[in-house]
Amino acid sequence: MTAFLTEPQRPRRGIAFWALLLGAALSFAVFIALGVWQVQRLAWKEDLIARLDKRLAAAPERAPGADRWSTITKDGDEYRKVALTGSFDHSRETLVGASTELGTGYWVLTPLRTERGDWVLVNRGFVPPEFKTRASRTASETQGEDKVVGLLRLTEPGGSLLRKNEPAQDRWYSRDVEAIAKARQVVEGPVAPYFVDAAAADDQTQWPRGGLTVVRFNNHHLQYALTWFAMAAMLAGVGFWLWRMERRRSPIDGDDSRPWRGGTDADGDDGLDAGSDAGPDPRD
Repeated sequence: MTAFLTEPQRPRRGIAFWALLLGAALSFAVFIALGVWQVQRLAWKEDLIARLDKRLAAAPERAPGADRWSTITKDGDEYRKVALTGSFDHSRETLVGASTELGTGYWVLTPLRTERGDWVLVNRGFVPPEFKTRASRTASETQGEDKVVGLLRLTEPGGSLLRKNEPAQDRWYSRDVEAIAKARQVVEGPVAPYFVDAAAADDQTQWPRGGLTVVRFNNHHLQYALTWFAMAAMLAGVGFWLWRMERRRSPIDGDDSRPWRGGTDADGDDGLDAGSDAGPDPRD
């Protein structure tokens, strides 16, 4: 009777085993794909770092004019060392929240009218809260034509990750060029879609302080790739072990699947083989 109960259990166990093996195979493929993707990301990141190192070591070039603004891209132009000449309009400066190696405070963004007649927002540098007001640092304001050398940065629309810019309240958490230019009514000419982080000045006793741009990129893609590949290898080992275990169990289960010879046959026979020891014959 026990054999009849175990018979329907075998298909269910087989289905469960192959479903588990299929899940393991799909997970293995996903882990391999993630590992390959991280290898590709590693190649991209190393190429990016090499290009940035080359840009930072190069001599400053003239900042792109309006005829080139439409072709500026993040990969091709950001952190490029540029130079531009013009006059600052300090009356329309904007303070943007900042966190630097000197502490928390503000970036001072001031529009500069270039010699070509267009406008470029220049991040003149960092100031701590005690130098937030313009009156506390007028001594550092240049008058007339000035030359600025720094790093080209693309606009940062919207705000920071945690805070949105509030132009109506004059609260800024990112260097959103278009929004800042609109709020300060810079309308006398076109405004560049980028800003420039000014380099450090010779006099480091005055505020704002330039040259605090952090050019650093995390590069953990090799570690991530090795992790995904290791997980794939472990999963493959577990799958192989399960497959071996199932192979070893198959012969025994095969014997259990045979019909039980005991009980009464359809013809009324007791189901015992003719040659079996059925006890003494009454006729003897």
